[in-house]
Amino acid sequence: MHAIEISDLTIAFGDFVAVDAVRFDVEEGEIFGFLGPNGSGKTTLIKALCGLLTPHSGSARLLGLDVARDVDDVRAQVGYMSQRFSLYEDLTAEENIDFYAGVYGLDLEEREGRKRDLLALTHLEPYLDRRAGLLSGGWKQRLALVCSMIHGPRLLFLDEPTAGIDPVARRELWDLLFELSAQGVTLFVTTHYMDEAERCARVGYIFLSHLLAVGTPEELKRLPEITPPGHCRIEISSATPGRVLKRMLGAPGVSEATLHSESVHAILAPGGTPEALAAEVHGWGFADAVVRESRPTLEDVFVTLTRRRMADGANGNTRRTVRGVKGGLEKRKS
Repeated sequence: MHAIEISDLTIAFGDFVAVDAVRFDVEEGEIFGFLGPNGSGKTTLIKALCGLLTPHSGSARLLGLDVARDVDDVRAQVGYMSQRFSLYEDLTAEENIDFYAGVYGLDLEEREGRKRDLLALTHLEPYLDRRAGLLSGGWKQRLALVCSMIHGPRLLFLDEPTAGIDPVARRELWDLLFELSAQGVTLFVTTHYMDEAERCARVGYIFLSHLLAVGTPEELKRLPEITPPGHCRIEISSATPGRVLKRMLGAPGVSEATLHSESVHAILAPGGTPEALAAEVHGWGFADAVVRESRPTLEDVFVTLTRRRMADGANGNTRRTVRGVKGGLEKRKS
């Protein structure tokens, strides 16, 4: 059974479409990454899947439950960790955990059993007496994870869970996510970090309400439009990558060039070769430059898909509107 089944789901605010006819599935136990620029509809889709917003059309099922019809049952089966720390900062870590256990109606035995398991998973026990507002970013995220998992959900939504925390805490949090996945929990994660997207079993990319692609990271890199037939992707390493990029932009036979850290990534038109380009770059005075053929990154994938979508839109406006939708999207009453 799929953990998530979404079919032509459209979410509208009045006549504005925030999520447009999205369709994809997520397998049970999968870590699914959901990416896209800010304002593209990621959080809106998550809120609809959690039963917090009413779709305009289409359908979605979570763990076999209809999100529009079985709202209470859906909420009992899912956990949600928002992109901003939303726990009570004046309460201690343990008081926050106990509060959420009470919200989900856990009795004392259930609460203590779940708390014990989650503390062992997250190593949060030394900080139980500390006020949540005084925890570091990484430990705040661990506390938020415990609170979102206290009722034992089979499906967990994490909206940019590592935003604003240091690299070590990011890696440790992902270690926890892998452990949860190994236990059979399905994870739906939004992120802006490409290294995190690479860790997901599959990823989906949404841009201004439209789902542009779904697949494994390797499948997306092999899409024909990412490296068009006959073209060649190359990487140029140099001590002065900015100056190299300036010369590359608009150079004959170069279809595209962008800066990646301390190197330049480019696409050569048919007929171009790394060897010929290397000779040209050296002739420009960049004797230290190393030119080699390369494979596309996920960042290349998303940049290409975004540019292509923008080119297809009228004057860059790729969203559509729904006329005559009265009331639009509404918050569900608790």
